[in-house]
Amino acid sequence: MTSYEHHEHRDGLKVWPLSRTGIAILLVVAVLAFLIYTEHTAHLLGAIPYLLILACPLMHIFMHRGHQHHDSDRANGSR
Repeated sequence: MTSYEHHEHRDGLKVWPLSRTGIAILLVVAVLAFLIYTEHTAHLLGAIPYLLILACPLMHIFMHRGHQHHDSDRANGSR
């Protein structure tokens, strides 16, 4: 039995993260994520104030459902 056949489900489906190719892809993605984080931290931190400003109208739209709530609906108990 080869190591590739060893990492199979009962149904015969191969588990790609446990294969050699899967492990290599995950390692490459981890290294790239680390390099992007370390080299571009200043850019990421510089965008935080803009993301907070963008979050305000998005929260208003999605959490309050816009300006579609009326006082007459609240008095009747329906929303």
